[in-house]
Amino acid sequence: MAESVVRALYGKSSSLNLSSKKVKDVPKCVSRLTNLSVLLLNNNSISSLPAELLSLQHLEELNLGNNALKEIPAVLSQLESLKKLYLFSNQITAVPPGVIGGLHNLVVLNLNHNHIQRLPPEIKSLSKLQHLSVLDNKLEEVPAELGHLAKLSEINLTSNNLSLLPQQLCQCKDLTKLHLARNKLTSLPEGIRALEKLQVLDVAGNKLSMFPVEFHLLSLKELYCEGNRFVHCKPVPSVQDEEVLTLKELAARFVLREDRNRSSLIHRILPHYPYLTALLASGSCCALCQEPFLTTWLECVHFINLRKDMKMRSLQTIPVRALLCSYKCFNTDGHCYYGVVTR
Repeated sequence: MAESVVRALYGKSSSLNLSSKKVKDVPKCVSRLTNLSVLLLNNNSISSLPAELLSLQHLEELNLGNNALKEIPAVLSQLESLKKLYLFSNQITAVPPGVIGGLHNLVVLNLNHNHIQRLPPEIKSLSKLQHLSVLDNKLEEVPAELGHLAKLSEINLTSNNLSLLPQQLCQCKDLTKLHLARNKLTSLPEGIRALEKLQVLDVAGNKLSMFPVEFHLLSLKELYCEGNRFVHCKPVPSVQDEEVLTLKELAARFVLREDRNRSSLIHRILPHYPYLTALLASGSCCALCQEPFLTTWLECVHFINLRKDMKMRSLQTIPVRALLCSYKCFNTDGHCYYGVVTR
């Protein structure tokens, strides 16, 4: 190991490979290699890093995978040039906000095979992050701030304890791959249709009953969804409740209809009422008549064939959620929507 460091020092090397060298403590003399851009320390027994490493201000890639770290070393927050950080297969239980908040140029973050329960809101500081992998941890939630990471193209949250995902995830418009297998998800965020670049989605081994509204409009190339609790099409008797819309719902439907007309008075004055605009933003439209509504709707499902309807290779049929504005629409002939039984 000493020979490798000396050789790199005299050769003014930009990379140093100390992987699989049975290293327990990183030699402080490594800090003298100020030209280093790549430092490989994976497959050792390292439990901490010396503070002297802050002199490596040109370091862009650091591999600390398969070591004995119980926490993310504080010195990493000083390495502002870091673009790739690998911390897989350690014993890390938490991601300190102060450390993660200083890595503004990070593009790849790999935290696989640790014991992390949550990611801090400060993750929003990683504005250049493209690949985030937290596979095989103990994540119980994902921070809403993940939605600030506009450049994210791949997220791997496989094998965690997630029961839901934040709606803000749908703001990551550059996402092409989303791996969520083997969690406890009962639903996916409504609005996932906004992920227009999404090509691969893995939700196998969860507790999903159906996919969100307009899911079938995604341009997916691969979908993995085996091992869920999808609803099935089995005829059962139904009882239709009498529909009495509240005054709030009636007014909201009127305003939403008028807002579609750009020349209407309501469309012109609505921006001056931000509270009302925010309230109406949660509205939707009927899958059948396309009329808008706010909160009163009938939950239905339709069954989508992946090959026929989504141009994928699979012959599988999946249930996709649909919202209808009333029993009047539901009772019209010629549609393929089924009411959902709740037990």
